[in-house]
Amino acid sequence: MPRVLIIEDDTIIGEMLKLYLSEEDFVVHRVETGHDSFHALDAFKPDVILLDLILPDVDGAELCSLLRNRTPVPILIVSMKNKVTDRIQALSSGADDYLSKPFSMQELKARIIAQLRRSQTRLSRENLPADAAEAAKPAREAAAHLPEPWLELDMDRRTLIVQNQPVDITFSEFEIMKLFYSYPGKVFSRDELINAIRGIDSFVNDRSIDVHVTNLRKKIELNPKQPKHIKTVWGVGYKFEIM
Repeated sequence: MPRVLIIEDDTIIGEMLKLYLSEEDFVVHRVETGHDSFHALDAFKPDVILLDLILPDVDGAELCSLLRNRTPVPILIVSMKNKVTDRIQALSSGADDYLSKPFSMQELKARIIAQLRRSQTRLSRENLPADAAEAAKPAREAAAHLPEPWLELDMDRRTLIVQNQPVDITFSEFEIMKLFYSYPGKVFSRDELINAIRGIDSFVNDRSIDVHVTNLRKKIELNPKQPKHIKTVWGVGYKFEIM
């Protein structure tokens, strides 16, 4: 079972997260300080870290940077801070994702699973024995479920890469594309896409979602007027298809 390290000093929130994730078949360990997190990192060996930015003994963004230097595992920020500058600082410090409180527990679980999936795929590629055909099977199976190689998202640099070329992309467009990329084939309502970037784009609404999607189509589609990948689901929203 995946192992989740929670770094959260608020007892109520911390225990609520621990209880929910334990019931969802995660192995969970919680610490309340940055100091304790280093011991837990070595002793507990987590697969993913949930980090609050407000801790009693250290700045959360600074701790994120220190943890990133010690481990490659995904770091998901869960914080009351929802300013754009807070998000940018955390992501620049090595965080893989950012979720503002309050949030849906189901969304938290989905984001954890998405991070674990990307992490496991990366490790499979890095550790694959060159002469072990059978060992290659899990990596091939994992790759079969990933978007085509013509399009990649570099989560560390927050960069969209199309046909091996980096493409300029706004912060909000990246958040939408990250959701599409993590769940190919899933239909997202406009409200779900709004929630994905709320706090980043303060004036986001249905119309701005349509504008973001139009701009993304211009950046990844061969013919944006007849999109093959970002499809409109009439009356609902959008989905990302692998073709």
